[in-house]
Amino acid sequence: MSERMLRVGVVMDTIADIAYKKDTTMAMLWAARDRGWSLHYLEQEDLFLRDGRAFGRMRDLEVHRDPAHWFDLGVPEARPLAELDVILMRKDPPVDAHFLNAVHLLGFAEREGVLVVNPTRALLECNEKLFAQQFPQCCTPTLVACSEPVLRAFHAEHRDVIFKPLDGMGGSGIFHVQPEGRNLGAIIETLTERGQRQIMAQRYIPEISEGDTRILLVDGEPVPFGLARVPMAGETRGNLAAGGTGVSRELTARDHWLIEQVQPMIREKGLMFVGLDVIGDYITEINVTSPTCVREIDDQRGTDIAGLLLDAIERRLG
Repeated sequence: MSERMLRVGVVMDTIADIAYKKDTTMAMLWAARDRGWSLHYLEQEDLFLRDGRAFGRMRDLEVHRDPAHWFDLGVPEARPLAELDVILMRKDPPVDAHFLNAVHLLGFAEREGVLVVNPTRALLECNEKLFAQQFPQCCTPTLVACSEPVLRAFHAEHRDVIFKPLDGMGGSGIFHVQPEGRNLGAIIETLTERGQRQIMAQRYIPEISEGDTRILLVDGEPVPFGLARVPMAGETRGNLAAGGTGVSRELTARDHWLIEQVQPMIREKGLMFVGLDVIGDYITEINVTSPTCVREIDDQRGTDIAGLLLDAIERRLG
């Protein structure tokens, strides 16, 4: 490992509003600080482009392992993003127009040699729900459509179906429609905005009762433990944001087979930090924007996942 002192920018949600006890970005920032790397804070709105060069209103950032005082910020200063060695793009979804515009601006920093994690081209190409559909052998029967008759036909065929938006996070907007089809029309109408917006329908996977497992890949290699997010009573969503409980578990033979299916494309796209969501035998999503669950796995298993990512960043920078 090199002893180079790197300059790290982080584009994230407002740091004062994060969930201190479980925020993955904080793990990355602590690991970078422990290596003596300098930290520079940006929110999405701080990015701008002038005459073909990307800039940001950066603030020097200090981070602390103190739940009452976990950060200090310096004075904002407009500087070229090319002054940084690496930028961690950690803005949470939704992947809306504002997010995509910010990614485009970060692409101009890449042109000047800054390493953006994850790469901007991959962030633009890889919708987290649709990306998984490039591996149909890994997925439960799935439909993407906005047509009510097409969506109704899928429910009639599979009878027990999950409906969800393509750009949600944390379990928001997810509906479980059982065989009797209660409220099916209202759900389709709401999610598709009366037939104007594509949504996803997937055959229900009953193994969700045992958890929706997040498997993290660092530079294409899996962390040996996943986090099974077990739904609370009466819920079909395992997301921690929806009240699920996170229990770390070792990866299974089926998990490793699923990983082998996606590894070549993940490496081809240069994705350095990816989260697979696995229910039972199936991948349901491939998260590339702001994967989480590092802190929960580290706390239960004694791993240092952020350290693995920083090692990979050093290797990538040479």
